[in-house]
Order: sequence, then structure tokens, then C-alpha cells
Amino acid sequence: MSIPIMEVTITNDLERRIAEAFEVFDHGGNKTVDVREVGTIIRSLGCCPSEAEVQEIIVRVEDQETSGSVHLAHFLPVVSQIISEFKLQPASPEELLKAFQTLDKEGKGVLDRETMSRAMMEEGEPFTQEEVDEMMAVAVSPETGDIPYEYYINQIMVD
Repeated sequence: MSIPIMEVTITNDLERRIAEAFEVFDHGGNKTVDVREVGTIIRSLGCCPSEAEVQEIIVRVEDQETSGSVHLAHFLPVVSQIISEFKLQPASPEELLKAFQTLDKEGKGVLDRETMSRAMMEEGEPFTQEEVDEMMAVAVSPETGDIPYEYYINQIMVD
């Protein structure tokens, strides 16, 4: 089955960034990627979609003729619009602080590993054990074994 040739016109820096991220996963060099790469591509552009949001995007961009693949011509306008409208942005430091404070019932400014792990794996969109371990490696104070969350927020907000 041959994939029809579709022209893709890049008109600005945002579209160029999106196309460059897309091309990293275009292993065949034919301006298509596997639908399973969509979330990774979007996250590499600094967006923070939930799995449900990724699925919604896939429905919008998946090639109808070659199911399971996404062509850059379909992907580029959708993702460009999402980013231009500031959708799928990461949480602000203020939003993160509020979330940590919600978990910190005693207002101590720290959370224990168990509370944080439980919240990450059981509340909202669950994280994988690997994701929790990665976060803990950075967030947990080696001195106390707790998570001083204001310090952690400041660390992750520095690029």
C-alpha cells in the first residue's frame, strides 16, 4: 500500500519546531509516524497532555486510509493550534504548590514518600512506578527522607 504524497508547508517558527519534533519519529522519512508516538512528540514540545487528551488528538490526526499512522500534514495544523491557544500547558508553580499543600494536611511544608507515592499512583491520572521513582529520586531530601515541596517546585521550575 503506498502512502499518498501530501505537501506540507511550514510558515512559522512554531510549525518548524513541531515538524522537527515529528521528524525525529519519522523513521521511514515519509512524513508519517506511528500513532503511538503522538503523545511523546507532543510532550517533547513542552506540552503536558493527559492520556485522554492524547487519544483525542489521535482521533483528530490519524490517517483514515492508513490506520495506525499520522501524517505531518494532519498533525501540524492540529498541534500548532493547540500550542497557539496555550492548551496542554504544564502546571504553574502556584498550581503545583496548591496541590502539594492539599496533600500536606498538617501544613508542615513537607510530605512523606508514602503519601506522595499514593497520591501519584491513585489520584487523578495515575503515574507509573517508573515515573514515581524518577520523581522521588529528585524530590526526596537525602537528609530527612521527606519531600520539601517548595524546594522541589523551585528545582523543577529552573530549566
